[in-house]
Amino acid sequence: MGWGISRLIGLKALVLLSAAYFVHGLGMKLLSLSLIYACLIALLVSIASHPSVDLPLLLGKTSNGSFPLWSWIMFSPFLLFIHLFMLFRRFVKNEPLYTEIADGVYVGGWPSSVERLPPGEPAVIDCTCELPRSSTLTETSYLCVATWDTRAPQPSQIESAVRWAVRKRSQNKPVYIHCAYGKFAIFDFVITSRLGTALCHGRSVCVMCALLVALGLADDWKAAEQMIRKKRPSISMNALHRKSLEEWSKHLLSPSRSGESDVSSVILSDYTRRKQ
Repeated sequence: MGWGISRLIGLKALVLLSAAYFVHGLGMKLLSLSLIYACLIALLVSIASHPSVDLPLLLGKTSNGSFPLWSWIMFSPFLLFIHLFMLFRRFVKNEPLYTEIADGVYVGGWPSSVERLPPGEPAVIDCTCELPRSSTLTETSYLCVATWDTRAPQPSQIESAVRWAVRKRSQNKPVYIHCAYGKFAIFDFVITSRLGTALCHGRSVCVMCALLVALGLADDWKAAEQMIRKKRPSISMNALHRKSLEEWSKHLLSPSRSGESDVSSVILSDYTRRKQ
């Protein structure tokens, strides 16, 4: 499956430890201690984001998209690193933040403010665990599906997000699904070639695939992925995203053996009926 963010942050921890050892030799003990603390936090994040652990709740992001004070303090080295990387990437990259995949359905990157949202005051599904909800977004139009970068939402999380999004669409409200970047950038490809796995930012694409199927706009998640790629060519999903979608399709979209239709189908029927 590849280590993704786990390997990247693990390498960062190694660099910080080396830097701490170097500055300690120069007699800068206070700076050395700061680097050691940052190293320990990076190591903790590396372990928590490994596929065998996959614990995005470690960072403390709440269901309303905010971070408690203790999280800002404890994980400040990591959260500061993420924010600086976001600013750097948006400074050097000239690319659209979001793309409309179908009527009223958008996928893209983290909106730092309401001005960066798609038009129509959309309902927002946030697939990040490392970035906060903008204070300008109302909680009633916001759903957090906390997921590490390069990791995939669980099938149950995908289903919950699909139900929520279909309800919003039945109210003629646009839906915006985002992760950190919403696509696979050239800078990330350079990292990929070194780490052997993509920082593919496929979290939002993964949920979008399921939504397109639930809305009847694609026959299956594979067709949905191709539909998204036509509109946003540089997106990429890894094996974890595809596995999660496959499990979601098998267990939550297929009719049950008892003959009862699944929840997504019921919601879709209601959505279709309201549109008519």
